[in-house]
Amino acid sequence: MLSIQSLNKTYPNGTQALNNVTLTLEKGMFGLLGPNGAGKSSLMRTIATLQQADSGSIIFDGIDVFKQPEELRKILGYLPQDFGVYPKVSAEMMLNHIAKVKGITNKQERKGYVADLLQKVNLYKFRNRNLGDYSGGMRQRFGIAQALLGNPKLIIVDEPTAGLDPLERNRFHNLLSELGENAVVILSTHIVDDVINLCQNMAVFNEGKILVQGNPQELSNTLNGKVYKKQIEKSELENLQSEYIILSNYLRGGQFYVNIYSETDPGEGFEKVSNTLEDFYFYCINKKEEEVIA
Repeated sequence: MLSIQSLNKTYPNGTQALNNVTLTLEKGMFGLLGPNGAGKSSLMRTIATLQQADSGSIIFDGIDVFKQPEELRKILGYLPQDFGVYPKVSAEMMLNHIAKVKGITNKQERKGYVADLLQKVNLYKFRNRNLGDYSGGMRQRFGIAQALLGNPKLIIVDEPTAGLDPLERNRFHNLLSELGENAVVILSTHIVDDVINLCQNMAVFNEGKILVQGNPQELSNTLNGKVYKKQIEKSELENLQSEYIILSNYLRGGQFYVNIYSETDPGEGFEKVSNTLEDFYFYCINKKEEEVIA
């Protein structure tokens, strides 16, 4: 179990990245959903022992993360949003080195383990290619592989599907789902579909705060009957923003549409539509914390 209590972090430039963050996570997949710049990466780096918080605590299975960082690192798998690679080293050599550092000392066991991992992320046939020659998507898959070395008990993946095509994203989803059976897996993302496909528990995170936490479907259901759609001219959007909570605006077949939240039927050509987790997400981001209905 991962227990995060009253976590706060303010950077020297005055940015409050974490504002009294409290979470308790059991084994399984947990989705941290929020826009870019919300503070998700700051929370991930803090859990991963890469920075200290100003106050608060993090305990994982009896390990005090701030007092015993080395103990956590032994059982941690971490894929940051941005990571570097050694360009003149092959994927197989690099993973073999990391596996050795992680304590897999038997050479034959390590070789088989690395080969299996490369198969899982669809890089086996490119195992001897230097990392500097990898495409962005291949490099992301390599990052996923290194995060999974050593059968970690806590896995943190920060925007893991960025740069992956739909087929590779699906492969990664399947892999994460399997890992979630035996570990606490935190998926930090701004992609709503990643959370829908993978997570039984999630939180919406913005401006360093947990706005709401719960089951994705149950959270989405709180907007049932309160989402309306209308085709409009772009010039009408500003006026609508002053009257309603705008959930999204988008193009369909060259026509401009808007989704709004309304407690009652707004009339004026709006039609009620089935809501999604994406609607709920935008509802949370566009409402003040104290007004979120969930």
